[in-house]
Amino acid sequence: MEILGIDIGFGFTKATDGRNSLIFKSVIGEATDLQFHEPLYGGPVVGEHLQVEVDGKGYFIGELAERQSNVRFFTLDQAQFISDFARNLALAAAASMVKSHIPINLVSGLPIGYYKQYKDELARLLQGKHDVVLVDAEGNRHQKTININRVRILPQPFGSLFNFMLNDQGEVGERRLPKEKVGIIDVGFRTSDYTISDRMRYSERGSRTTDSGIARAFNVIAKKLREKSNVSVELYRLYEAVERGNIKIRGQEYDLKGLTEQVFGQLASTVASEVDRLWVDDWDIDTMILTGGGGAVLARHLQPLIKGHLMPVDATRDARLFNVQGYWKFGKHLWARGVMEEEKAAG
Repeated sequence: MEILGIDIGFGFTKATDGRNSLIFKSVIGEATDLQFHEPLYGGPVVGEHLQVEVDGKGYFIGELAERQSNVRFFTLDQAQFISDFARNLALAAAASMVKSHIPINLVSGLPIGYYKQYKDELARLLQGKHDVVLVDAEGNRHQKTININRVRILPQPFGSLFNFMLNDQGEVGERRLPKEKVGIIDVGFRTSDYTISDRMRYSERGSRTTDSGIARAFNVIAKKLREKSNVSVELYRLYEAVERGNIKIRGQEYDLKGLTEQVFGQLASTVASEVDRLWVDDWDIDTMILTGGGGAVLARHLQPLIKGHLMPVDATRDARLFNVQGYWKFGKHLWARGVMEEEKAAG
């Protein structure tokens, strides 16, 4: 039995089995027949080759779709994401990480605001046996049966709490957090999630999902680029450009540093205002955790604006993995010993 954590995000899909981790853009493209597979000039292939066939249809996933597909699919709509994207992205991750036919117990998550509406549907889509063909960079086909035995869906930000609280055996390693009132600020690509764990009890009053994700800032950057270049740059193609500080469009280079600083500062102010408004009655929060890929990006702008004790953000760790690592640790907590009754495992 394999325990797998998968975080299916609007921006990136992340997965871990506790030994290895995988991150790829949540972009799906139609697979095409590649005439040439070898790297040019003997160098390494840049980026991952993630190609799958699900239900008889071939897909390029992530960077491969961005680089090779004529038709690409990317969405920021939650209903469409669940119905058309989540299963294929999750199966692409699972097929890349686990062997065929091995029973998998899977933990995943949803934003707070969509949890109640979509948790049962997501679990239904993921659970069961799925026949997947994984096609490697040389064009070799590997038939796999992905056998997802159990699925547990968590409110997304609690993944990061479990990541900080549990060790790799799924046992409590950080004994302070379970005894405290903890506020979690999870800034993702499409959404920002806010929730409170009051001595490990969920607070509905202190929990909300808003649209204040990094995509809001990227939309402003894309709009400015369209005004200057007459080219509409897809949001998922801005990650590297924003990190680098510039983008080249049809031979002309555009500096993004000043604009990025401005829009990230504005987004950080929005997030801080949402924290103040949402947690106005929760002045007794002991610790706040800033997490998510967007949280790491905004940390420098956001930290001076947050009132209260904010856990230091470790720049050496990839904050995009915090939730999925917590999912896996929670799975270890539930299932590692293999003796927990079915009803108890289902919560």
